[in-house]
Amino acid sequence: MSTTRQHPPGDLGREPEGAGADSPVPAERQWRTLSLGQASGIVPMARDFARQALHDWGWLPASSADRRAAAEDVLLVVSELVTNACLHAEGPEELRIGRTPKVLRVEVVDRGAGQPAPRTPHRAGRPGGHGMFIVQRLCLDWGVQRTPESPGKTVWAELAAPA
Repeated sequence: MSTTRQHPPGDLGREPEGAGADSPVPAERQWRTLSLGQASGIVPMARDFARQALHDWGWLPASSADRRAAAEDVLLVVSELVTNACLHAEGPEELRIGRTPKVLRVEVVDRGAGQPAPRTPHRAGRPGGHGMFIVQRLCLDWGVQRTPESPGKTVWAELAAPA
């Protein structure tokens, strides 16, 4: 499996299929998964799914403006990644949201072969092309994981948990 940015094994995200029992996986990590393959109204469904996860994990209802902004950032990133998969990658297959006490990770699995990237130069006044720029600005990190000889990819983004 390849990724555009390297992280220590077990840092965040799902372990690769076939990972050994000695792979370090944080015990506090929690995952939610939503299948999107044949669904309609995918973007609102993904946002509702993410909103419910944030509610279950105590991010919502927000007790402060900072916590509310953090939750809104997550919902925006979910929207952007799922929309990009719809527009540029033959549609999303799955949305995964995982959290540790410090980081929330959003993953969108799609069937596309393309490589997402922020449009450069970014032109704020022009319509379209803002999705990955927004993701880049809001997230601690983001990247793409591919499995060799398998179609599609996983586009992931990590956001800081609210203080």
